Amino acid sequence: MPISPIAFQPGTPKVQQIVNALTQAIDEGLLAPGSKLPSVREMTLVLGVSKFTLIEALDRLRGQARITSSQGLGYFVAPAPITATAEPVDLLPKDLTSVLRRSLIGASAALRPGGGHLPEHWLDSSTLRASVRAVSRSPLLRLTGYGDPAGYLPLRQALQRKLAAQGLDVALEQIITTSNTVQALDMVLRLRLRPGATVLLDTPCYFNFHANLALHGARVVTLERTAQGLDLQALETLLKEQRPSVYLTTSVLQNPTGHSFTPAQAHGLLELTKRYNCHIIEDDLYGDLHPEPPPRLSTLAGLEHVTYLGGFSKILSANLRVSFVVTSPQMAANLSHMKLMCGGITCEMLEQTLCSMLTDGSYHKHRKRMLQGLMSAGARVTAGLQQAGMSISVPYAGGLFIWATLPPGQDAEMLAQAGLKQDLVLAPGTLFGYGPQLARCLRFNVAHTDDSRVMAILNALLLNAG
Repeated sequence: MPISPIAFQPGTPKVQQIVNALTQAIDEGLLAPGSKLPSVREMTLVLGVSKFTLIEALDRLRGQARITSSQGLGYFVAPAPITATAEPVDLLPKDLTSVLRRSLIGASAALRPGGGHLPEHWLDSSTLRASVRAVSRSPLLRLTGYGDPAGYLPLRQALQRKLAAQGLDVALEQIITTSNTVQALDMVLRLRLRPGATVLLDTPCYFNFHANLALHGARVVTLERTAQGLDLQALETLLKEQRPSVYLTTSVLQNPTGHSFTPAQAHGLLELTKRYNCHIIEDDLYGDLHPEPPPRLSTLAGLEHVTYLGGFSKILSANLRVSFVVTSPQMAANLSHMKLMCGGITCEMLEQTLCSMLTDGSYHKHRKRMLQGLMSAGARVTAGLQQAGMSISVPYAGGLFIWATLPPGQDAEMLAQAGLKQDLVLAPGTLFGYGPQLARCLRFNVAHTDDSRVMAILNALLLNAG
């Protein structure tokens, strides 16, 4: 089928103009599906371009599935795509909890005071992009082959120095990188748990903990976490009667309450969990957002009793999901082997980007700005929520979250349902655990809530609910 000459215009590469012209001809039916294009020689003569220019344009069209090619036969217009005649079937759960979880992490224009990440305008995007560009040009970036199963060595060395600064001295072989903290937790649980094993969780806690443990066939028991930490007498009773093999917790700036264990609280629970042979998995995803963090459980107890998980998605970017596990040497070796066997080798380009930011000082500068911004926003949000009639049991001490309780007679789920109708995504307490005490609770992200639009809608919802 013949093609028409193109009147090339200055300012746009000829390759792109050829792509645009042939795409338009295909869309308008001038080049029918399945029809054969002229030979490369004929097309270069008609269009008056070099073979190199034409081939590049044809490669782009093939990459867009507009044309196909066959060795020795030439190029053909691709068959017309099959048009769906019915609406796609949505098989995802429709209950409020599932809808809210998807709304909290999905991409939309909704306001998200219940969200789990920082708004993009809080992030140092320009420095992050510059680091990515620098790494992409570096001869140290290996574009072929796999990375080290344990993780990029210079990054692990930088992490070793970072951990030492917070009081945790470990050997390099005890640090294993992962793609994210959920993967880190999943891998550790595979090695720590057997189906039917009992695991202790705080209530409330991060909702993915429950979901992940359900996939592992674990039996979950919970203990309420308050502003005073854990009731140690209740903890001992639970350890004695239920015999959990693992306690999964966050010691600094817990999600969703924002609570951190004091040294006294930490020593008490460490003594009890050691006595009853209950291993602790410490998720420290938020610790760097605390201006003066207390000692981590792993620092106080050591890595035979505590497995430490850390990451950077909350400070740098939700898409820069480089995390790591710090554990005993044998467990670290087992995790490295698991990464290799399960295809979990981490992306070395992201690891090099993070390594660059840790070592050139940009991470420290960004973290410092973040801490100042969060403390300022936290004070304003605390005042706003209290003026709206909510109570806050855990005083804000830094981090992303404030855990608030609605006035008597109000229901957090009903408020969240009303919020969705106004593109306001809230996080009711029932997302984070079970029990009637959570029905009036809400988790607020201080960075997203520090917005006059959020507070205006929230106050109107509370007024209508009252």
